[in-house]
Amino acid sequence: MSLDDAIQKPHERLAALLAGDLDEVNALIRARMASKHAPRIPEVTAHLVEAGGKRLRPLLTLAAARMCGYDGPYHVHLAATVEFIHTATLLHDDVVDESKKRRGRPTANLLWDNKSSVLVGDYLFARSFQLMTETGNLRVLRILSDAAATIAEGEVLQLTAAQDLSTTEAIYLQVVRGKTAALFSAATEVGGVIAGRPDDEVRALFDYGDALGIAFQIVDDLLDYWGSDATGKNVGDDFRERKLTLPLIKAFASANDEEKAFWKRVIEKGDQRDGDLEHAIGLLNKHGALEATRQEALAWAARAKAAMETLPQSELRDLLIDLNDYVVSRVN
Repeated sequence: MSLDDAIQKPHERLAALLAGDLDEVNALIRARMASKHAPRIPEVTAHLVEAGGKRLRPLLTLAAARMCGYDGPYHVHLAATVEFIHTATLLHDDVVDESKKRRGRPTANLLWDNKSSVLVGDYLFARSFQLMTETGNLRVLRILSDAAATIAEGEVLQLTAAQDLSTTEAIYLQVVRGKTAALFSAATEVGGVIAGRPDDEVRALFDYGDALGIAFQIVDDLLDYWGSDATGKNVGDDFRERKLTLPLIKAFASANDEEKAFWKRVIEKGDQRDGDLEHAIGLLNKHGALEATRQEALAWAARAKAAMETLPQSELRDLLIDLNDYVVSRVN
């Protein structure tokens, strides 16, 4: 069952508990994606923002702030900031990956063009910085601007590491921290900062978001070979796109010469033939790469849970622990 189809799963319970705040975030997003002079901007943005996403990242910010006792207005600004950064990266990603579908719908670059996607993504990044400065909190500004830089750095690293079979697990982890975990950890960390919590609590929130984001991405990469509706992808999409994810990195590290030649043909050279996906999955199973990847996802989820359990008990804290457990339950 996918995150979208699940009934009363943790992210849905979070959304219900924070419904008032989430409504304010959505209203702020609609107001700030407007443009007096360029109607293309709200057209492109609305196509993605209103496509039925889970609002997981802004929910993390709202939950962290409320859990920490914040009762001011700026958690809404920060949640909208996080969603704008996320949406901007999706617009840019779809251009880089030449994607044709996102959340089951045609991508913005397909409906409009690459130029519009890149420029509207730039606009949303600028809007996110306007929003975060309105909090008047320099520490928040540093956390979110650092996250934006880490995301961009991770995307460039992924570009240079793609199809390079010498890519190590350490480089993979850097990419994952950039493309996924940096925004998760920033989303939770700023919730604690805006609430004025002590440094040890803010650090625990960062650690939770970081580990949750890494577990989330590893699970996604694993399900591409295991098969699930949870990712919205078809089995083997990453293989066909020659993406070097953790299962493949592990399998290549254990491969013999004949197997290495196979991986070089299908990934580095892109010479893929009928039956290659099945053979690839066979090699992943032969070397225990899928199970080893699953164990890494579970280990990162355990780190996220341990970090959250250091914080005072509350309904929101327990929901965030449940969310973490649910992310990895897709591969249990």
